[in-house]
Amino acid sequence: MSTASISTDRTGDDAPLRSRFQALEDERARTWTAGALAINHNQRALLVREHGTTPHIRPGDILPDISLPAVGGSGVSLSQISAKSPAVLIFFRFSGCPACNIALPYYRDTLWPALSAARIPLIAISPQPPELLSDIVTRQALPFPVVSDTGLALSRALGITYRFDEPSRQAALSKGGNSASLNGLDDTWELPKPAVLIIGPGRVVRFADISPDWMDRTASTTILDALGLKQETTSHAA
Repeated sequence: MSTASISTDRTGDDAPLRSRFQALEDERARTWTAGALAINHNQRALLVREHGTTPHIRPGDILPDISLPAVGGSGVSLSQISAKSPAVLIFFRFSGCPACNIALPYYRDTLWPALSAARIPLIAISPQPPELLSDIVTRQALPFPVVSDTGLALSRALGITYRFDEPSRQAALSKGGNSASLNGLDDTWELPKPAVLIIGPGRVVRFADISPDWMDRTASTTILDALGLKQETTSHAA
């Protein structure tokens, strides 16, 4: 894989998604302490500064031939889901991640309908164990498979993981957190950066967008444009 210098500037109509993230930022500004805000912002800023300095997955690369355990099912094979059509892979951090609970419902409503109509698989991937991922599937009524990247094997192979800086690690520990509840690994504070990949037959990557700041995700319109599809939407009661 080559070193990819990926801009954090997004293309496509991501205004609805950005507005949801801004509402979360505004809520935190009202309710979090200055110290907690600084830890969060500093970690994200560090990831943005360092992004692109190490190899990342990029178009033309080939994904490993693996099967990932799914919530409520057996497993999802990357070879099988991309054998006859493109497949969309969405990497997210963990079930309780507030930004992920904004992004996945957004993709449910603005991306999944068009993909489903075109019979293009969509898979959401997190390193969290399947029994813990079931919560976000139920809470957000996700209609697409959610799978576990056991031991961060796939995310690491793609070069999309990051490690908590020390203030972030200490903040998590002070709240009683443990890394195994996030990624299944003991004393390993590491998660994937949010990312969207489109793969085709042979698991060849056709599109890759990595978000070093987890409060900045790929717009559905960008993904659909890469697939040559038009957007369809569904609504869910609040």
